Amino acid sequence: MANTPITIKDIARALNVSVSTVSRALKNNPDISKETRKLVNDYARQHNYKPNVMAANLRSSRSNIIGVIVPQLVHHFFSCVLSGIERQASAAGYTILVAQSTESYEEEVQIVRRFQEARVCGVIASLAKQTAHYDHYQDLLDAGIPVVFYDRICTGVKTERVVVDDYAGAFTAVEYLIQTGCKRICFFGADPHLEITKNRRNGYLDALRRYNIPIDESLITLCDTRQKAMALTPDLLESPLRPDAFFAINDETAAGVLFACKLAGVKVPQEVSICGFSDGMIAQSTDPKLTTVEQHGDEVGASAFAILQEKLERLSHKESGAGPLIKNRIVRTNLVVRGTTK
Repeated sequence: MANTPITIKDIARALNVSVSTVSRALKNNPDISKETRKLVNDYARQHNYKPNVMAANLRSSRSNIIGVIVPQLVHHFFSCVLSGIERQASAAGYTILVAQSTESYEEEVQIVRRFQEARVCGVIASLAKQTAHYDHYQDLLDAGIPVVFYDRICTGVKTERVVVDDYAGAFTAVEYLIQTGCKRICFFGADPHLEITKNRRNGYLDALRRYNIPIDESLITLCDTRQKAMALTPDLLESPLRPDAFFAINDETAAGVLFACKLAGVKVPQEVSICGFSDGMIAQSTDPKLTTVEQHGDEVGASAFAILQEKLERLSHKESGAGPLIKNRIVRTNLVVRGTTK
């Protein structure tokens, strides 16, 4: 029982005072005598009392808790985004409540509902792969809870967003592959309804057009995991017109391509070049190390929080009457050349 957190009721019972007296004393309310305030606070400190933040939020209309939705915590990019949010939020006196959708639309809807019940003051979110309907986010906005999207954004809801320059990152990567002699470049992409897929695909296509390389639709495939890459790559490698390069939508997929090439006895990068997107630990752990596009997830997270904080400050000062100030922030990428390209 020694490790069981004590409550306001426990303090009131021990000191033989009312619960309301303890509550006001902990808030240093001047209506409570200095002696009683000191007695209550000393007892709370000695017994390691921690306020129940969630319960306090349920009693008020506004909190200092920000809900953060992450598609998958295991991905390096999303963990970097979360780190950027947490660092800035902590410095500003906010607490973050993190939930992962595990790429499920249904789970994302439930998370949003739980955030509303917890009376969060704002939400920072990246869409699950399955999400194609956005009523749950509109419900947040209708309830006066501001939302900032990052990376996988929602164009169907009018709100702030922070994105990586996916188009430029993809264009630069494919251009580099072309400049190093590659002509049949396969694009392994994600779900076509996601904005990141559209932008990276357009960057890939425009790089081919810039260098007058014919677009071959058979080289554009839905493949965004290591497992899928390991399953699909062997057939492509056995094709009479096999690719001489792969541009993958993430490093996990690129690592799957590399593994499949090794199993098939195809030399990388002498016979096939490979480029990923993210620059996480996977990119630096393969042999050879992956050429990839660095996304700067920490900066994405910090920027998303900064935009939300500004929105919250405007709301707290009753400045929302002038209309929402919609901000879009684009975080630049850069190509990191390593051993999987020439």
